[in-house]
Amino acid sequence: MNPVADHEAWLRGEGAFEALTEPYRRELQVHCYRMLGSLTEAEDLVQETLLRAWRNRQSYAGRAPVRAWLYKIATNACLDELAHRARGTRRGLPSDFFKPADPLGPVEGPVLDPIWLEPFPDALLPEAGADPAATYDRRESVRLAFLVALQALPPKQRAILLLRDVLGWSAAEVAGLLDLSPASVTSALYRARTTLSGHTGGKARIRRGVEPDDASDRDLLARYVAAWENADVEALTLLLKEDATFPMPPLPAWYRGRASIRAFLEATVLAGDARGRWRLVPTRANGCPAFGLYRRRDDGPGYVAFAVQVVTLDAGLVEDATTFGFPHLFRLFGLPDRLAG
Repeated sequence: MNPVADHEAWLRGEGAFEALTEPYRRELQVHCYRMLGSLTEAEDLVQETLLRAWRNRQSYAGRAPVRAWLYKIATNACLDELAHRARGTRRGLPSDFFKPADPLGPVEGPVLDPIWLEPFPDALLPEAGADPAATYDRRESVRLAFLVALQALPPKQRAILLLRDVLGWSAAEVAGLLDLSPASVTSALYRARTTLSGHTGGKARIRRGVEPDDASDRDLLARYVAAWENADVEALTLLLKEDATFPMPPLPAWYRGRASIRAFLEATVLAGDARGRWRLVPTRANGCPAFGLYRRRDDGPGYVAFAVQVVTLDAGLVEDATTFGFPHLFRLFGLPDRLAG
């Protein structure tokens, strides 16, 4: 696009402004999500970005493309938001804050502080075609392991790593966006990469070359759904890796290992006559298979939204099933609040 023409269009009014900015809404949303770890906060920050851009459109002199201008505003809006968080506060999963729970012990109540990572619908990811210089592809850059590691970085390092390694921007471009020197950007990127690698033990990088929807995965997921809906704990357990994990934010409890997960399920969500208690509606989140988890109503027919479950597969088994108990996110996944009985 022509930056000078963009500038002239910005000044013509709101219709032209929307026509220029709307193509970037999705990628700005996923950028804010990576920065903040929250889908709902990302929605708010995209609106804030567009509002700031509109208010300051007179200062946009066409010296750079609209996309770069918007990323500068969005990144700084996210940095402002992170600066307002309580010192040391970051988003993550239960395993980042708590030890594995006793599957036979009482389940503690939810932690309602804004410390939890939220899932991101694959349907909201921008179209493929990112800069080939980027280190991470679009699915890899929203994987839960990668996002957890990102949240461990200081905000400015987080921004630099995303702009350089996810979006493929040059050091000079990032320096201009963040008002830093190229040398400062290069130094911060080195520290961010080192921290990221140490935090994850290499697990933040996602295995490439495996289609997420091949026949074996589809068969595994079909058996997984059937096991849940039929309350077949034995069948469900056989689909888990020996060291599988089962986190459940906003509950602090999480379980590690096939035996622990089985004991928890038998004692709680699949206890008693649980056949038909759950319905699973397929979707995708964070580059992985996911399900809208619905629980049968106690006061009448039908099912109500309960959680979004993101399932990570490895070597033909379930490696992790993170169950996000945030029913308010169902609308962002295009999932209904209720299902007929």
